[in-house]
Amino acid sequence: MDDYILFDIPEGSDPPDRKFLEQLGHRVMVCTGPAPGTMCPILDGRGCELAEGARGIVFELDLDRPQHQAILRTYKESLRSDVPIRVVVRPGQAEKYPDLVRGLKVLTHDPVAGDLDALEAEVVASRPDQ
Repeated sequence: MDDYILFDIPEGSDPPDRKFLEQLGHRVMVCTGPAPGTMCPILDGRGCELAEGARGIVFELDLDRPQHQAILRTYKESLRSDVPIRVVVRPGQAEKYPDLVRGLKVLTHDPVAGDLDALEAEVVASRPDQ
């Protein structure tokens, strides 16, 4: 299976420890969110093959933006339940949006190798052939 982990990160950012995940056999795909003034395809009914095919997601888009909140909410409601999602929040966002992050693993720091190793373990455990 060609697993990949999706990083939803702000434009101009690089996924943390990309090489670490690649060494574990995962491709890393990146989405920088919708361009200003445009609607994310997952929200307008077109769907998002990139998100729908991911085996794990690291979500680092800004939860203070309503469209980014809607993207995360759609992930929670529409993606397979075995897709682990990590949400990187800015100070105070976990408390500001408790319903949005409920049930997800929340990071208050940039993901490091240990965080990604735990995510990778969940991805491997969720494979149908495991």
